[in-house]
Amino acid sequence: MAYNKDNPTPWNYLDEFRGKDFEGEWPTVVQMYEITCKRYPDNKCFESFSPTHQLFTYSQARETIKKIASLIVSLGVKPGDRIAVTGKNSPEWTLCYLGILYAGCIVTPLDAVLHEKEADTLLKFAGVKILFGDPDRLAVIDKDGSVGLEHTFSLEPGENYVLDLVKDLKEAPPVAVAKSEDVAAILFTSGTTGTPKGVQLTHKNIVADCYLAQGNMNIYSTDVFYAILPIHHAYTMLAVFIEAISQGANIVFGKKLIVSQMLREMKEGKVTMFLAVPLLFNKLIEAMLKGVRQKGIVVYGLIRGLMGISGFIKKTTGMNPGKKMFGFILKKVSLENNRICICGGGPLPASTFKHFNQMGIDFVQGYGLTETSPIINLNPIYAYNEDSVGKVIPQTEEKIVDPDENGNGLIYVRGPMVMKGYYNNPEATAEILDEDGWLNTGDIGHLDANNYLFLSGRAKNIIVTEGGKNVFPEEIEDHFQLYSDIDQIMVGGYLLDAANKSEGVKAIIYPAKAYSDSV
Repeated sequence: MAYNKDNPTPWNYLDEFRGKDFEGEWPTVVQMYEITCKRYPDNKCFESFSPTHQLFTYSQARETIKKIASLIVSLGVKPGDRIAVTGKNSPEWTLCYLGILYAGCIVTPLDAVLHEKEADTLLKFAGVKILFGDPDRLAVIDKDGSVGLEHTFSLEPGENYVLDLVKDLKEAPPVAVAKSEDVAAILFTSGTTGTPKGVQLTHKNIVADCYLAQGNMNIYSTDVFYAILPIHHAYTMLAVFIEAISQGANIVFGKKLIVSQMLREMKEGKVTMFLAVPLLFNKLIEAMLKGVRQKGIVVYGLIRGLMGISGFIKKTTGMNPGKKMFGFILKKVSLENNRICICGGGPLPASTFKHFNQMGIDFVQGYGLTETSPIINLNPIYAYNEDSVGKVIPQTEEKIVDPDENGNGLIYVRGPMVMKGYYNNPEATAEILDEDGWLNTGDIGHLDANNYLFLSGRAKNIIVTEGGKNVFPEEIEDHFQLYSDIDQIMVGGYLLDAANKSEGVKAIIYPAKAYSDSV
C-alpha cells in the first residue's frame, strides 16, 4: 500500500473488510493477519537462512499457526490465559506468538537472555503455565518447580519441537474470539526488583499503532524487513513483525549480531526495510566513510562534496540521486536493496541521520515507549528533520507539561496506542496514566509548530548545577557517539552541596579497544 502524503491514511483498505471480517474501528491482531492472508496468500511471510533455509508463505504460515493454536487449545486453556515465548529471533517464535493469539490467549514474550531467576519471577507473576522456548532456555527455567510450568515446547528441532508436534493436528476452534479491547500481549519492562511491570497491550493498541505509524511512512507488500534486534522487545515486535504482517511483507530473521552474517542475510534476503539502534547505524556509517577515506584525501573530499549536493537535492526537491551515485558504497554494507532505514531505541547523532539520506537511503528515526505500543513519533521520509525524533503520528496527542524557558518540559501522550495499564500493578499504573488517558512518558522535550518532537533527556536524570542550570546527561553523551577513540561514556551527577542540593557533572569513559589494550 503506497503512501500518499496528500491522503495519509493507508489503512483505508480495511473498509472493504469492516462488517464482514471484523467490527468496529480496528481489527484484532488475528483478524488483521487473516485479512492479509486473503490479500497476499502466496507472498513470502517468514524466512531465515541460518542454520538452514526456512520459508513460509502467508497461507503456509496461517496453516501452521492454526495448528499451534489447536495444540494450545488441547491443553485445556481458558480465555485470557497467559502463555510465554522466549528465544532467538526465528520463524518459530512468530508462529507461536500468533498461535497463542489464535487460541484466544495472551502472549507474554520474554527476553531470551534474562537470568533464569528473573525469568522464573516474571513467569510466576504472570501465572504462565505453558512456555515455548529455545532448548537452552527450557533447560534452566523453572528448574525448582516454583513457577509451576505444566507444558513446555521447543522452538528448535529436537525433543518436543513444536513444528514436529503439530504436523498432523487438525484445526480446533479458539477458546474465545478476542475483542479489540482485550489484552493481546504483556511485555515486561523490568526485572525482579519490586513488583514487576508488565505492560498490557490490547489488540487495539497494537493494531492501531501499526497502521497509524504508516501515516508517516509507507510500507509495501513487496518489502522485506530484517529482524535482527530482539523480537520480544516492543520496538522490533511492532515496527518489524506487526508492521510487516499488516501489509503482506516478508520478514527475514537474523539470529546473531555478527556483522558478516548480518550482511550475508541482508544481501540474500534482498532486505528493503532495516531497523536498528543508533550504535549499529553509527558503526555502519563509520565503516562506509572509513572505506572512502582509504582512497585518499582527494577522493574523500570529492565524495563528501557529492554527498552534500545529493542531500541538498533530496531535502529540497524530493528527488533521490544518492542511491545511484553511491550504490558502490551501499553495496559493501548490503544496503543496495534497502529502501528505508529506521532508527529507534535511543538518541541518534544528526550527522548519522544526514549521511544516510545523502547516500540515498530514506533514513528516519522514531520515538516511543513500551507503554505506547511503542511508536508515537516518526519522521516522514518526505519531510524529515535530522534533529527531531519525529512528527506525532495521526490520531495521537502530545503535550508538554511545566515547560522551562526553552520550552522543554515533561512529555505526555494520549491515543489509541496507550497501554491498558500494568498487569496486577494498579499503583504503578496510577503513577504514569491519569483518568483522562494521558500517559507521562518521563521524558523531557519540546514540540515545534509542526508537531515535531525534540528530546532533551529523562526527567529523573536531570542534573541541577550550582548555577541552577539543568543539565541532561544524555545530551552530553550524544556528542561522543561518533568519537572512535571512545567505546562507551556515561555522564552522571554527584552532590556538591547537600544543603543547597546542587550537583556537579562527572563522566565515566571506557576507551576504545586500541587504547585500553595499550594501558
